[in-house]
Amino acid sequence: MESIPGWQLIFLGGIATWIVFSSILNVTQKLRSLTQPLVSRYVMSGTSIVLKIQKYEHSFLDALFSVLSCVVSVPFYTAFLPLLFWSGHCKLARQMTLLISFCDYMGNCIKDVVSAPRPSSPPVRRVTATKDEEDNAMEYGLPSSHTLNTVCLSGYMLHYILSYTGSEDVSTELMGFALVCLVVGLIGVGRIYLGMHSLIDIIGGLALGLGILTLWLCVDTYIDDFIVSGQNVASFWATLSFLLLFAYPTPELPTPSYEYHTAFNGVALGIVIGIQQTYHQFHHENVPRILTSHLGLHAFVGRILVGIPTILLVKFCSKALAKWILPILAYTLGIPVRSTSYIPALNGTDKRSDLKQPSYVQKLLFFSKQTSYDVDTSIRLLQYAGLAWSVVDLVPSLFSHLGL
Repeated sequence: MESIPGWQLIFLGGIATWIVFSSILNVTQKLRSLTQPLVSRYVMSGTSIVLKIQKYEHSFLDALFSVLSCVVSVPFYTAFLPLLFWSGHCKLARQMTLLISFCDYMGNCIKDVVSAPRPSSPPVRRVTATKDEEDNAMEYGLPSSHTLNTVCLSGYMLHYILSYTGSEDVSTELMGFALVCLVVGLIGVGRIYLGMHSLIDIIGGLALGLGILTLWLCVDTYIDDFIVSGQNVASFWATLSFLLLFAYPTPELPTPSYEYHTAFNGVALGIVIGIQQTYHQFHHENVPRILTSHLGLHAFVGRILVGIPTILLVKFCSKALAKWILPILAYTLGIPVRSTSYIPALNGTDKRSDLKQPSYVQKLLFFSKQTSYDVDTSIRLLQYAGLAWSVVDLVPSLFSHLGL
């Protein structure tokens, strides 16, 4: 039997302890009472800045900033990261997957702790060109997730490219840094122009992004070594994923942020389990990379044509299986469950009231007779874990059998 390293017990025990004591001490409510009034004043006073930028309203700018917002959104990265895995740049792909999961968790936690509003519309003109943007508008404002994600992921990609190419040319490094700054600047201005954020939200996203990127560059090697060759990896990450669901703060009003976190929590879990099992077969440093003699463009296109339908099928099957098994398991164990969207038969009350997330203690004591557990959370976690596992395990196995 594999032994459990002491640091894992301390780390997981620390999170569990935080969940209990933060609930007893009402940490979220106390932090919100300190930060929300201050941030809200900055949002209100920053409305004039938003309106000044929106004086340059033009259909071209609407389209430009809407497209840029889509390109750096979570759905885009969800589609882009599988292609990065299949291109042979596996280390970059798994690091960016875990980094965006961490960014998503930290950013959404702060959003729901502070629960600060977005710029008021009207007078601000809010442009929501896609369904994803409409959902984003339902979240709280501080920090800007688009700014946060852009800082972290573009910064880490620049770090990887410079390391991978071994470039020591100062001019190349400066050009790369300038390009990253340009992208971050455009995203920040674009979020204000679209009426999605105020200046304080952009500054918050920038500051948090720089902090997370700095931290990640210090620990990425240790995290990667643990995933590919560590002890007790799968059970540790599964327990961590479970605890993070309960450690998430309860917002002042319901938002989609918890759903986004749950999805990426599942993605990280599936990636870690899959990589840990198949690293030496499909994800080591000597795998063929795109645009080389071992992986030409035609072969990569073949991988896409095989891989995308496969992961979508796995996502559908994982969701269907979880919807069937989890309610049966819950009833067997005597756990009262409800479903806000996935299982209509379990939605016996008003859907809008069910969307409110339970407090820490309610989450931990979901087996209590006074409350019920929203089974959609577990379904979403398993659904995205299955999808991510298929990206790094099932699909590469298909590539191997098909000679791709």
